[in-house]
Amino acid sequence: MEVAGKNIVIVGMARSGLAAAHFLHARGARVTINDAKPEEALAGIEALRRIGIEVVAGSHPRQLFETADCLVVSPGVPLASEPFAWARAAGVEIIGEVELAARFLKGRIVGITGTNGKTTTTTLIGELLGKAGLPVLVGGNIGEPLISLVEQSRPDGWIVAELSSFQLEAVDQLHVNVAVMLNITPDHLDRYDSMDAYAAAKSNILHGQTAGDVAILNADDPRIAAMSHLTPAQTIYFSPTRQLAEGLFRRGEKIVERRGGVERELLTTAEIPLRGAHNLENVLASLAAGLACGAAIDSMRQTVSRFKAVEHRLEFAGEIDGVSFYNDSKATNVDAAIKSLEAFPGGIIVILGGKDKGSDFSPLRQLIEERCRHVILIGSAAEKIGAALAGTRPLQRVESMAEAVRRGFELSQPGDTVLLAPACASFDMFDNYEHRGRVFKEEVGRLAAAPRNPR
Repeated sequence: MEVAGKNIVIVGMARSGLAAAHFLHARGARVTINDAKPEEALAGIEALRRIGIEVVAGSHPRQLFETADCLVVSPGVPLASEPFAWARAAGVEIIGEVELAARFLKGRIVGITGTNGKTTTTTLIGELLGKAGLPVLVGGNIGEPLISLVEQSRPDGWIVAELSSFQLEAVDQLHVNVAVMLNITPDHLDRYDSMDAYAAAKSNILHGQTAGDVAILNADDPRIAAMSHLTPAQTIYFSPTRQLAEGLFRRGEKIVERRGGVERELLTTAEIPLRGAHNLENVLASLAAGLACGAAIDSMRQTVSRFKAVEHRLEFAGEIDGVSFYNDSKATNVDAAIKSLEAFPGGIIVILGGKDKGSDFSPLRQLIEERCRHVILIGSAAEKIGAALAGTRPLQRVESMAEAVRRGFELSQPGDTVLLAPACASFDMFDNYEHRGRVFKEEVGRLAAAPRNPR
């Protein structure tokens, strides 16, 4: 992609947009960043202008979209909005930061998508390849934007990329050598008008593949299993619940690969330190990706056995007087919250709530009744969640994370678990789910340090 002298507009001044702007400016493009937020809500504008990057804030001027040579859209900006219709009518190319990066990255790409488990799987695959001695970089929706990895990439290396549906909306020629599809459950229905539209965005990870590539698909997810016809790549299925004719699966306490009628045991479930049945799904997908990339199984077995939970994903946050605290702030949808609750046998005081994404919270009812003592509600969705869970367990509304942690501890007994599994986005009270998780852990730390009356 030749960018020198081109008029390129970056839409969205978030992390990936800024990274793309600096990358393109360094290669001689005439770069403009456009964001609907007013200038006073954006940081770093003067620094951008000093190096020659123009900033247009507060609106999306029609002329800007119609006269660009290329628009690079940030994941948080919906492609269905009107300014992109203006650009399409004018024949302007529209790509995302992921697509931009893929045109410059050297090496091969492992792409991971799905509603839940992306970050754990992406992190684990990165460690599986790195500990096996393969050159690897990790980024995308986790850590560094992919465009920031271009200079470090090398022809003999692997780029392991977490890819969200928002990122995959804006790809056209993305070629993923190893595509991993974990699961598709209701999420982001405030952005997509149907589950079919949401699943279609996810499926874009498969469209640029060739016959020499690999697609790793969850055999237990009907939407994903039905997508094999979308790619000419070799398909490898995985299942944590049943034996497969071909693929990776659990049989008793063994993780087994079956290929061409030949079986081999890869490791035992006892060697997997991660809590929760959903993490078995993540490990199976990661092992399949590692094998596809050429990692040795002995090395991968050691790496899996030493792998720790990723921050904000069923992360142990401390114990106070026999009560455990777990931070699953990344449980930003109902299915993720269900998986979080399933990871504990009972005695749960769960903290739910945040910004609603058009979710139906009623699927939580059964697990709330079976495993929870109390439900603590926070955030703008508290009333909706409370209505959906009425008649299950005692519900209490609180106004802050500090109050939620303190009240959770007061309602607990030794042996119980206070679990942050919000089932919602974080943007009503926090900058992002990481901020929410950090505040939860900080409040647990404060509670642990505070003097308490004996129980």
